[in-house]
Amino acid sequence: MDLKLKGKHVLITGGSKGIGFACGQAFAQEGARVSLVSRDLNNLKSAHGQLKEQFPDAEIAIYSADLIDHHAAQDMLDKAQAHFGDLDVLVNSAGAAKRTPAAELTPEDWRAAIDAKFFSYINVMSPVAQQMAKRGKGAIVNVIGAGGKTAAPVHLPGGSANAALMLATAGMAAAFGPRGVRVNGVNPGQTLTDRLKEGLKATCRQEGIDMDEALKRATAKVPLGRLATAEEIAQAVVFLASEQASYITGVNISMDGGSVACVV
Repeated sequence: MDLKLKGKHVLITGGSKGIGFACGQAFAQEGARVSLVSRDLNNLKSAHGQLKEQFPDAEIAIYSADLIDHHAAQDMLDKAQAHFGDLDVLVNSAGAAKRTPAAELTPEDWRAAIDAKFFSYINVMSPVAQQMAKRGKGAIVNVIGAGGKTAAPVHLPGGSANAALMLATAGMAAAFGPRGVRVNGVNPGQTLTDRLKEGLKATCRQEGIDMDEALKRATAKVPLGRLATAEEIAQAVVFLASEQASYITGVNISMDGGSVACVV
């Protein structure tokens, strides 16, 4: 299937590792011009090297920025668009709220989660949507954890931030749809990335189990019998960003292997 993404400028926040990096691979394979954003410059350099090794002809640029700071986010956007031109696609996959058992939460933990997971998206998504609207076209895809739909005792601040992002996704789709901008979200369940094991440490403390048991229990809850890979999430993102999904907007698609059986 030709997704017609060749030559499109795609910016991916959180693009140096995990799902964000897998999205970079998928878009590069489609021939897009890819801008990767992360706070850690060393991780970005590593991601850039891997992508160029896999796709020697790919056009890849990297930008280090702390997206919690809206000034830094705007500066990054200005540089990326000066290099590859106006954005055709924005993929938000940055930021992760620390998982903490409810009994250990402090006010600072709640604020840090909103900063890390909500504002790191909003500070990029809002100005990009406005720019896209002026041109009358564009697609935004937000990677938002499934914890925004189902509360977890070790992920309450992060889940709350995710829920807010889902509302922002639906609301911005309604606001900017008349001006040619589509906004969608994908909601991965537990996915096989380095971030997964970091998050499961809180579960281990809460339930008094080791990492192997935590992974076993997490897998047992999934009807498909396995956890997702980052590449599987990326394929859904690429589809939603493409013209093949031209009539899809304002949705938050669960990708949890059927773990939560519900109608949404």
